[in-house]
Amino acid sequence: MKTKRFELNEIQRKDIVNIHKGLSDPRVTAYYAVHFSTLEDTQEQMDWYDDLKNKGTGIWWGIYLADSGEFCGAGGFNGLDREHKKAEIGLWLLPEFWGQGIMKEVMPRLFQEGFEQLDLNRIEGFVESGNSKCKKGLEKFHFEHEGTMRQCEFKNGKFIDVDIFSILKSDYEAAREKVHANEF
Repeated sequence: MKTKRFELNEIQRKDIVNIHKGLSDPRVTAYYAVHFSTLEDTQEQMDWYDDLKNKGTGIWWGIYLADSGEFCGAGGFNGLDREHKKAEIGLWLLPEFWGQGIMKEVMPRLFQEGFEQLDLNRIEGFVESGNSKCKKGLEKFHFEHEGTMRQCEFKNGKFIDVDIFSILKSDYEAAREKVHANEF
């Protein structure tokens, strides 16, 4: 997949070093469900990506600068439920790429893939309640806050709340009619 400035390539086993670079950085994983201290530990994440593909429950892509091939982060879908036509979206970036408009460019491409190629009707986002930056980002992309699941996960020795957001295919189509896809 491509956007104006980025190429999204399906994650392969050879990407383990890039995945480790992101998922070993506490700034990236502060609100993420996993953290891997060693390259060997990151194999668990690579197995997860393989499992998504093999079971047909999701797909993730590495995000690369089109001009240099430099790795920026990863994004994709998991929890893909073909019967109910829904999936959870996820995206993370290396800190050196924060604030460069990558989400603004890549998220619409992921929506296009989800709604048009995977035939989803609903894309969900689950966000730790304390992650205000991510919640604001989802709202910019027309996700609706559906509620808070109180103390639904146990992390770092305490229970945490998780907010659930969603965007429907009809929301996506209405928003695309109002603005150009790259400005979605």
